[in-house]
Amino acid sequence: MSASTISPQELNKLCESGSCDLIDVRTPAEFAEVHATQAVNKPLDRLSPKDVMQARNGSADQPLYVICKSGNRAGKACAKFVEAGYENVVNVEGGTDAWASAGLPVVRGKKTISLERQVRIAAGLLVLIGAVLGIFVHPYFAGLSAFVGAGLMFAGITDTCGMAMLLAKMPWNQGPSCSK
Repeated sequence: MSASTISPQELNKLCESGSCDLIDVRTPAEFAEVHATQAVNKPLDRLSPKDVMQARNGSADQPLYVICKSGNRAGKACAKFVEAGYENVVNVEGGTDAWASAGLPVVRGKKTISLERQVRIAAGLLVLIGAVLGIFVHPYFAGLSAFVGAGLMFAGITDTCGMAMLLAKMPWNQGPSCSK
């Protein structure tokens, strides 16, 4: 079974009429930049469905709403919950981008470089280094460029990016604790 979805507008109406549990699974730095006012940060790379559900104070039968930047990481988080036996999880369609675009209430902080841009910068740098070293030092260094290219192709096919997972753990992406 897969998680259901909800539009940001529908979720906002639910949150206005009562309390709703909304977790944001982006990195702390991304969360600090902008997040829905009701959201609590629970980064995907450290997400424990059991811990999240236990912290809900007996409301495990109520839906848990999950949001990220655009919906992809939230979908992965929902799958983690379903695999752990918690089926009442709902992915917010379009993520925080759609939430903010709809003019719904957000908290804005310091601007950061998105994880996607960080991956593009790191991959481009590694390809460039591999090419330059391959030309000026030894042809075997071209293997670095090939390795990065293969990694990007794998990321595109599987929708899983090892470089993004590694970059998400870097200190500059941890930021201050923003959890409510």
